[in-house]
Amino acid sequence: MNYSEFQKVIQYYRKSNAKEAITENRKEIRVKKEKTVAKNLQRIFEATLKIGNKKGFQAMSMRDLSDETGLSMGALYAYFASKENLLVMLQRNGRDNFQKILEDCIDEAATPLENLHKLIRTHVYFSEAMQPWFYFTYMEGKNLKKMERKIAVDHELHSDNILSTVLTKGEQEGAFKKLPHQLTAALIKSLLNDWYLKRWKYAKMDVSVDDFAKYVIDFVESHCLVKKSGN
Repeated sequence: MNYSEFQKVIQYYRKSNAKEAITENRKEIRVKKEKTVAKNLQRIFEATLKIGNKKGFQAMSMRDLSDETGLSMGALYAYFASKENLLVMLQRNGRDNFQKILEDCIDEAATPLENLHKLIRTHVYFSEAMQPWFYFTYMEGKNLKKMERKIAVDHELHSDNILSTVLTKGEQEGAFKKLPHQLTAALIKSLLNDWYLKRWKYAKMDVSVDDFAKYVIDFVESHCLVKKSGN
């Protein structure tokens, strides 16, 4: 799978998770029509990311958000009770989407090496498609309250565990070296996160998203794969 093919896949997850976001926050959302809620929530999320990544979420005013979305401030408050509530909704929506797509990319019938490839490509491609959200989440994580920070950390550790489980299985099957797999997974994640944090740097080097995913795969393989005799 390349990035072009992945873009078709992610549309399904976006629609699915939008519905889940509405269900999860139904008590706070005072608008009844599902189509209207889905359309306007998406508009609100995109506007928040745009403004937040430009001037910071804390500096963003409700007037800024109203101007960007074309919705009145009264209409905005029909979707969330406060700015803090909006921040939590936006963070949770992206995290849930990311976790689901990582879990779904694991194929129990595939080899650990094939699943490792899928995880790396999925992470890079998802962060490319959702770059504004990833960057926003990284920058604004410090503004979450204690409980929400714990949820964010749990999600981070969960994605590490998905990777380390694949690496452990690969070792058990003789494909991967015996390594501290939790640490290896954390280091792989650091490599992957660099794509959305330093996107400008790779653009200067004329590195495409497919090039980056392939290079990370080759790099990780050189460290993790058991070398067969004769090689």
